[in-house]
Amino acid sequence: MTYARIIGTGGYLPENIMTNSDLEKIVDTTDQWIQERTGIEQRHIAVEGQTTVDLAEAASRLAIESAGISAQDIDLIIIATSTPDKIFPSSACILQARLDIHGCPAFDIQAVCTGFIYGLAIAEKFIKTGSSKNALVVGAEIFSKILNWEDRATCVLFGDGAGAVVLAASEETGILSTHIHADGKYENLLRVPYGIADGYDQVKAGKAFVEMKGNEVFKMAVNTLGRIVDETLAANNMMKSDIDWLVPHQANIRIITATAKKLKMSMDQVVVTVHKHGNTSAASIPLALDVAVRDGRIKENELLLFEAFGGGFTWGSVLARF
Repeated sequence: MTYARIIGTGGYLPENIMTNSDLEKIVDTTDQWIQERTGIEQRHIAVEGQTTVDLAEAASRLAIESAGISAQDIDLIIIATSTPDKIFPSSACILQARLDIHGCPAFDIQAVCTGFIYGLAIAEKFIKTGSSKNALVVGAEIFSKILNWEDRATCVLFGDGAGAVVLAASEETGILSTHIHADGKYENLLRVPYGIADGYDQVKAGKAFVEMKGNEVFKMAVNTLGRIVDETLAANNMMKSDIDWLVPHQANIRIITATAKKLKMSMDQVVVTVHKHGNTSAASIPLALDVAVRDGRIKENELLLFEAFGGGFTWGSVLARF
C-alpha cells in the first residue's frame, strides 16, 4: 500500500513583529484584553512590497531542504491561500517558476483557515493514485492586507506567514485519513464581503476587509471541531489516548484548549504557536508543525492530529503518522 508521508517541513515569518502594545497605539484595545480572549501576544506583519509568494518561497525552500530532495523532484505544487498575489496566474504557478520547476501541476486552493487541511487531502489522493511522488503543499497568507486596522475585533487576531511540507510516496505509514467539510450557509459570520463580483470600486474604497461575528464563530468552531475529532477517531478505530500530538489551527487559545479537553489531552501534547504568530489562517498548521519538528518535540513515528475551522464555513482534519 502506498502512503503519503511528510518527509520535510518549513516555515517562514516576516521579520516585522507587531506586539499588542503596538496595537494599543493604533486601536482602542489593551494587551490584557487581547491575551485574555485570544492568547495572542504578538504577530508578524509583512513589510511593504512583501508578497504571499515571497513567504511561500522561503518556507518551501526550507521544506525541500528538510526533505533531502531537490526542487526538481517536486511533481505537484498546491498553495492554500486567501490572499494570493494576483487574480491569475495562481500563486502556485508563480512559486513554481521561482523554484525553477517546470511541467508539473500547480494550483491554488481557497478554504481560508482550513486550506492547508484541504491541500493535504488533495495531495494525498494524487500520491495514493500514483499521479504524484513528491508533493509540495504550502499554506501562505498576508492577512494584514485585508484587515481594517480600525476594527479592534479583527485586526488584533491575524498575522502573516507561510508554512510548507513535502509529501512523498512511501510504503511506510503516513497519512491515515483525511476529513474535509464545508457549509456555505454560514458565510455571513466570517467573510470579506466584497470581491470581483462587485468590481474594484469597493476594494479601492477600503471596504474589502475581514468581517467576523466573533461569538457565533467561536461557538461553531468549538462544536464543529469536537465532531471532527470523533469522526477522525471513529474512521481509524482509535481511541483518544492513541494520539501523540494535536497540531491545531492557531486561531484562539480558548478554541485550542477546548479541543484538547475533548481529546482528554494535556496541553503539553498540543503544539501552540498562537501567542507568537496570531492567526495566520492557512499557514498556521504547517507553521506550528515546523516549529515542533525543528525544536525536537515531534519525533518520528508519532501520531499527529491536524484540525482546522475557517470561513465558509470549512472544517477538516488529517490523521498522520510522522
